[in-house]
Amino acid sequence: MAEITRFGISIDERLLKKFDALIDEKGYSNRSEAIRDLIRNSLVEEEWGRGNEETVGTVSLVYDHHTRDLSDKLTEHQHSHHREIISALHVHLDAHHCLEVVVIKGKAKKIKKLAEELIGTKGVKHGKLMTTTTGKGLI
Repeated sequence: MAEITRFGISIDERLLKKFDALIDEKGYSNRSEAIRDLIRNSLVEEEWGRGNEETVGTVSLVYDHHTRDLSDKLTEHQHSHHREIISALHVHLDAHHCLEVVVIKGKAKKIKKLAEELIGTKGVKHGKLMTTTTGKGLI
């Protein structure tokens, strides 16, 4: 088991009360676990900022499947990036709209570019890249 280091911080009482309310709302059992997650989130953001790290992301796309050739364009785009795209989920939201969730793995710069291309495909109504990590460098 890893060695645990204890340290103290100085913080404005009002800020601490807001933080305690937030961690209670999110279901953390204690401040330490919440602070560890904040640190991990910062490390993942830094990893993405460097651009050359191996990362993982999901791209969510919402579109009207009646839009001419859009499904084919998205599928073709995914096939042309088969090394980075490791999975895709297609969901029928209603009689017209679909949600596609694409899991991408690779260098952060390349993932961002690929996500922008998918989101920018004519006919996509909404798209969003959610970034995360492979977990290799996190403790």
